[in-house]
Amino acid sequence: MLGNSWDSAYTTADKLGIKEDQLSFLREYGEFKPGIHWRSSPSNQVKPWCPEAIYNVKQCKKVINKYKFPKKDKFAA
Repeated sequence: MLGNSWDSAYTTADKLGIKEDQLSFLREYGEFKPGIHWRSSPSNQVKPWCPEAIYNVKQCKKVINKYKFPKKDKFAA
């Protein structure tokens, strides 16, 4: 189902059933470790001075199981 693949923030958040800002929160506050849960995108990115993070879906899934995030689109604004 989740495999051991590296995906964009959008795709990873979608596969994990959380929002992109929740994914970023976990990375920025140290729950996701560089090289294990996330890394900079490949060198063919247009803006190398501001690389985009890509995520290992399988490893991220292990971390988010500890949290009780509301599911995407469950609550209306």
